[in-house]
Amino acid sequence: MTNYGKPAKKAKKVTAFPRSAGVLLHPTSLPSPHGIGDVGAGARAFVDWLAHAGCQRWQILPLVPVGESWSPYASLSALAGNPLLIDLDNLVVRGLLTKEEVEPKIAFNRDNVDWARVPAFKQSRIDTACDRFGQTKAGQETLARYRHEQPWVDDDALFIAIRNAHQGKAWWQWEEGLQERAPAAIAKARNDLRTQIERRVLEQALFEEQWQGLRTYARSKGVSVIGDAPIYVADDSADVWAHRQFFELDDEGQPTHVAGCPPDAFSETGQWWGSPLYRWDKMKADGHKWWIERIRRNLALTDVVRIDHFRGFAGYWSIPKKAKDARSGSWREGPGQALFDDVQKALGPNLPIIAEDLGVITDDVIALRDRVGLPGMKILQFAFGAGHDNAYLPHHHVENCVVYTGTHDNDTTLGWWKNEADHVRDHVRHYLGRDGSDVVWDFIRLALLSVAHTAVVPFQDVLTLDSGARLNTPGLATGNWSWRVRLDAFHPNLSMRLRGLVELGYRLPHAG
Repeated sequence: MTNYGKPAKKAKKVTAFPRSAGVLLHPTSLPSPHGIGDVGAGARAFVDWLAHAGCQRWQILPLVPVGESWSPYASLSALAGNPLLIDLDNLVVRGLLTKEEVEPKIAFNRDNVDWARVPAFKQSRIDTACDRFGQTKAGQETLARYRHEQPWVDDDALFIAIRNAHQGKAWWQWEEGLQERAPAAIAKARNDLRTQIERRVLEQALFEEQWQGLRTYARSKGVSVIGDAPIYVADDSADVWAHRQFFELDDEGQPTHVAGCPPDAFSETGQWWGSPLYRWDKMKADGHKWWIERIRRNLALTDVVRIDHFRGFAGYWSIPKKAKDARSGSWREGPGQALFDDVQKALGPNLPIIAEDLGVITDDVIALRDRVGLPGMKILQFAFGAGHDNAYLPHHHVENCVVYTGTHDNDTTLGWWKNEADHVRDHVRHYLGRDGSDVVWDFIRLALLSVAHTAVVPFQDVLTLDSGARLNTPGLATGNWSWRVRLDAFHPNLSMRLRGLVELGYRLPHAG
């Protein structure tokens, strides 16, 4: 192994963030014969590839069930796992499905998730497997154990069962007794929908078993998982239905104001997310227990959690529900330090959390992040063309941050490069001392050599793909979340090329 020398010795410190490298790739983008990535063989192949590349981190998006427009950031449940990630082949091995049942009659597209076919295909087979599992002694034992270990699952399963019984109507369109969770109405629903409720609980138990098995495999290879938690939840969700008192809703259960952000580089009219806002006064009075349990759940599923839109804890953009677009919003004060005081008291002082501090960042956001001691994010695509004092330029990075070439909300670096203005590309060439002919790997090298303790690269950039591989375009309602990678992309030549830069940046597992 090449010896590039070692930095001067520093006093050892206990940290959730040793110097490391990682790759961003959501499980839905993994290879699988069933139309969407899952936690099966394709995921293990990717973990093997990461380990070969010297990467200690695998960053993913939220593991929750996908919601409107198939987005993992608008889920029906903030605590549940996405059943579409369940490995059907594992269910065949367990005798809960047959090989014939999981074989699609028409082969799925290997490059994109066919959202018109995949959910119905997978869900019907998962339902069958859960029904069969529930008829066994092992299934009944799993049902009882999971309910005991995960008390949130009963509200989640009841919500999904009632929603399905109402042909997918939102909870505020149900009968008044169910909307208001009247004891008699809830008891009747639990009795009438018992089979559907138990099916959902078993589905979640199977997901968790498979996911934790994959995490155990990843740990055996020296790879830990960085998860993701959106700051907001969807209005039509088990979370809002079961905890209406914590959200800004009117008497009909509709949000009075919704979340979003003001005009920025992504949108001239701002972003309208539509999620209900929190009643932070009620949450504070309750000791922020809802948030404590949410973070506890996320840390039970992943090793580190990136909290999306961290700036909303300092101040958030509040948009009147009837406004035409996000420009009509205004800033309101967030929960601030009080939330994190309660979280740290319950979960410990050194939280393995990354603060997504992008967007309109003011001094109060920076102060809150630093008081809590959380690393922020630096995006190299944001670094160029805006002047020498741009905080994303590598010479302004600090150790306690995570640097990315781009995120799931950005274009791929190649797509970005092709579409950027001439003066931005000129700045890149001048800063890097390169001609731009291999700009994607120049950016990867720049990220890995940063002083930031963690460097993460989207797998699309590792593959040097253009805009056709972009996963999400903020503000675009359709066409997102579908890109997939083929198994042959996990090539050893590619992992060795990345490993060379990981080593050069002193980010190999043994370093530090």
